[in-house]
Parts: sequence; C-alpha cells; structure tokens
Amino acid sequence: MGIFKKFFDKLKYIFKKSQLDDDFYDELESLLVSSDMGVETALDILDELKAVCKQKLIKEVDAASKELKNILISKLNQDKIEFSYPLIITVVGVNGVGKTSSIAKMAKYFLGQKKSVLLAAGDTFRAAATEQLNMWAEKLKVKIVKQGEGADSAAVVFDAISSMKAKNNDVLIVDTAGRLHTKTNLMKELEKINNIIKREYPEAKKLNLIVLDASIGQNSIAQIKAFKDSVDIDGIILTKLDGTSKGGVVYPIVNDLSVPIVFTCFGEKVDDISPFDVQNFVEKILM
Repeated sequence: MGIFKKFFDKLKYIFKKSQLDDDFYDELESLLVSSDMGVETALDILDELKAVCKQKLIKEVDAASKELKNILISKLNQDKIEFSYPLIITVVGVNGVGKTSSIAKMAKYFLGQKKSVLLAAGDTFRAAATEQLNMWAEKLKVKIVKQGEGADSAAVVFDAISSMKAKNNDVLIVDTAGRLHTKTNLMKELEKINNIIKREYPEAKKLNLIVLDASIGQNSIAQIKAFKDSVDIDGIILTKLDGTSKGGVVYPIVNDLSVPIVFTCFGEKVDDISPFDVQNFVEKILM
C-alpha cells in the first residue's frame, strides 16, 4: 500500500543519518509540517521526541525511530467505532472526494463480513450520482433504492428504510448530495434525512461518515467543520492515501476535531479499503 510514499521516502532518508543533531531535528520538523500535520502538532511531536531521547540518553537514530513510532501511535488514540446491526450509514462530503466509490468499497467490505447490504441513492441533485451508484450496485449484486433526478432525497431514504425492514437487511448505506444550490439547502436536506432515519428506524445504529480526500491536506479540516455545523459527524472515510504526501492531516483531524477515522481507501479497486488501524498506519510510515 503506497500511503503518502514521498513522505515515507523522505522519512527513511532522515533516519539513515548517523547522529541525533540539530540538522536531524530540523529536517524531521520540516518533513512533519510538510505532511500537513500542522505546525502545532508537528512541534508537539518533535518536543516529545527530544524529551524522551534526553531522558533515556538516546544517541542513536535507530532508537529514536522506535520512540517516534510510540509517540505517533499515542497521538492517534481515538475511540473506536463498533459496528452493530441493523446499521444505517449516511455518507456526506463534497463532490470530487471519492464519495460514490467509497460507498461501493464499504458495501464490498460489509459483504465480506457476510452482511446483507442495501444502497440508497440519496444524491438526487446530480443524475450522474445515481447512475454511478447504480453501476456499483449491479457490479456488487446488491439492491439499490433510487428515484429520478430532482426527487426528494428524504423520500428516497424513507423508501430505503422500508425496504431494509422488509428484507431484514443488515446494512443500509445512504449517498447524499455534495452540493446543492446553496449551502443552507444542502445542510437542511441532510438534517431532514437524519430526522427520517431517527423517526423510522430508531433501533438501528446510525452513523454519519464524512468522506475526505487526504491529498487536499488541511483543507479537509475546513470541510469537516462546515458539515459539523449542521450534522453530527461520527467518523471519517479517508480516501486517496496512495501517492500523497499529505497524510499527516490525520493527526489534527483526530486530535483537534475529535473525529475518529473509520476507514481508509488507498486505491482504485473496490477491495482497496480497510478499517483504520493506528498501529498498522504508523508502521507503514516508519517501515
């Protein structure tokens, strides 16, 4: 998996240095900041590494690398979301972040867990969105509930919940619009969808997941804040982690916004998704 490969390569280069000196720490600081970790988070990690190395009398780069790994893991401590069923996942996010393909990947993941999956084409603002989701439904051989372009998205969700109950499906994944005529209209629509779900299937576990493009770095934080103004965000699906150096944005997302990462997507194939694993994520950085 090629998670922000440029970041890896530069980090490996830094840790090939022979001694812990000012040049080493300066280069490490520059790399952490450039990964879109944010200046405050990067300096916090660097200060902690220096303190640990001083306390343990660490002089060698290899030993410092192990301490950095522990620090990076500790900084990503987050509440893990446990799935229970019936489960309704509403997927939000701006257009272009990989929302539709992320829904398909999640559907494939739950199918792999032996769960029955239903899709709801709630993005009725764009005809292409329904067409794309329908294509994935056909490929994955799962049912999709849809209506025509311009239909009331909340009505689509209402029908999907009725179908979910009738068929006793385990998982319903709801697509939503990434853009409407105004931000106000978009947020009101999302609120309406959430109210329908709470009213029609209160016993189901409900999750609002936002899809974020890792390659846009700090801009993804602004996207979360915009949606959180109107909708509770329970977790994140982080896409496009392959080939980007901006994966450090994971840290301010988890620490500053207190929103856990649920899934990471790292390729074009429908299988290219995995539940976020902190240990594995950090080991990939320092491998």
